[in-house]
Parts: sequence; C-alpha cells; structure tokens
Amino acid sequence: MSYVLTKLGLAFLYLTTRLPWHVQMLLGKLLGLLMYYTLKQRRRVTCINIQLAFPELSSVQQKKLAKAHFISLGQGLLETGLSWWGNETWLKQHAQIEGLEYLQAAQQQGGVILLSAHFTSLELGGRILAQYTPLHVVYRPHQNPVIEKTVAELRRQRYGKAISRDDIRDMVRSLQQGHVVWYAQDQNFGHKNSVFAPFFAVPAATNTATSRLAKLGKAQVVPFFTVRTETGYLLRFLPALDNFPSSSILDDTTRINSIIEQQVREFPAQYLWTHRRFKDSPEGINRYTLHSKDSSCK
Repeated sequence: MSYVLTKLGLAFLYLTTRLPWHVQMLLGKLLGLLMYYTLKQRRRVTCINIQLAFPELSSVQQKKLAKAHFISLGQGLLETGLSWWGNETWLKQHAQIEGLEYLQAAQQQGGVILLSAHFTSLELGGRILAQYTPLHVVYRPHQNPVIEKTVAELRRQRYGKAISRDDIRDMVRSLQQGHVVWYAQDQNFGHKNSVFAPFFAVPAATNTATSRLAKLGKAQVVPFFTVRTETGYLLRFLPALDNFPSSSILDDTTRINSIIEQQVREFPAQYLWTHRRFKDSPEGINRYTLHSKDSSCK
C-alpha cells in the first residue's frame, strides 16, 4: 500500500509541474496551511524555534511568522517537483542570479565548497545552478526506497556527481580535482563532529565539516542561498570566505552561522524552522522538552 501511495504522490507532484507557476504556489500555500493546522508537533517545533530566534517579536508576530513559514514549506514541497521535472528554460528565465562572479573567481583557484543552508527552495536552487556550472551534490539518502530510487536517477541526470553526506573522502577527492561541491551544514546532527556556536544568540550544535573539508580539499568556500521571490527565484552568491579555515574551528563555525543568520533575517519565513535546530545545548537540556506544551502557536 505504501508503494502505491508513494507512486500516486510522485505522480501528483509531477502533474503539478505542468500547471502555471502562480497556480503551483497557490496550491503550495493551501498545502502549507493544511500542514500548519494538522501537524501539531512540527508546528510546536517551529514556534519554539521562532521564539528562541526572535524573542523581540510579540506572540502575535511570532504566530504570523510561523504560519508564513508553513506556507513557504508547502510551496517548497511543490518546488521539489519543479527541481525534478521543471522546464529548464522557464526556470532559467525566472531566476535572478546575484554574485555569480564570486563563484567563477573561486573556481579559478581550484575546488569550491558551495555552502548553502536549508531554505525551503534549496533543491530548486541546485537545479537552476546546474545549468550554469557542473555540480557535485552532497545528499542525505531518503528513507523511502521508492523516492530514493527516483531521486537517485534524477541526480545522475542533473548533476556531475552525487556524494553521500557521510562520505568525507569522496567530497575531499572532488574538491582536490577542482570541482564545485554543493553542501549545507546547518542542521543539528548531535554532538559528533560539532561545536556549540551561536545562532541567533543561542548556542547551537553546529557541524564543523566545512572547516575540515576546506583544509583537506584546499578549497575556497562560497556561500550560496536560494529564496523565492514574487516572480520566481533569487540565487545569491556571497564573496569567498577569506582566511578560511582559520586556526579556530569554533571561530570558523561561528562565522558561518553568522552568515546564514543574516540571510535568514532577510527571508525569515523561508528558513526550515520545522527542524529541531536548537535541540542540543551545552547544559545537556533538550530545549523542545523544556518549553511548555502551549508553545504551539494555535
């Protein structure tokens, strides 16, 4: 039954890519609102994250941001279909590229870590960028085997190479060979290979792989973010990080978190607030069990 439901879901996702973009975004908005009112645990996580990150907002403003995030999340789910089956010409025409020269300059020096963060249009950004330069993408295998098989085939078609997030050696090899490796490090995977670095002034367990990869691969690090606009998408590159990695992994990680935070503050509804980014704390307290059950933005 799960196989049939997954196939039906993929078929629906494919069919939505044939609709006009504004209709897709409307459907995504409706899907997001449905998730907001039905996925109580995810809503609670989102609201706690927003309370931690934006304590200066009133409870009404925090609730409004949480609802806007779920709308963006619903739109992002439909954009997954666009990233797999969307028309390349349309995507390129509706994408604004900002700072591509920073990536091109870094490529002249050798391998490049294209450092991203989990905004709701993340997948689509890679699909668009692949039209401009070959990419080696770092991915997390999907738990659903039907989806993973579909996505694996699409990765082979769209990208130069797909690398499991656990295969550090393969990432380093790609960087040493002068490739662009697209990678996002902003999720909490526990204490292993992490340090507590401030993110929105909250000590957050943050993966340190970027520093190690840059050192081992002798690579430049170029921040790269994709967000949704009123008419399409903005792909933003920032200048390559100078003096990176430094002698301090904590300083490097704090610097990366600060760069991501700046982008999140500009597009707060589009960051992936449903992820338990602040789960671990230096005191060993799970912040999501610490907060009361009324932190759900009802």
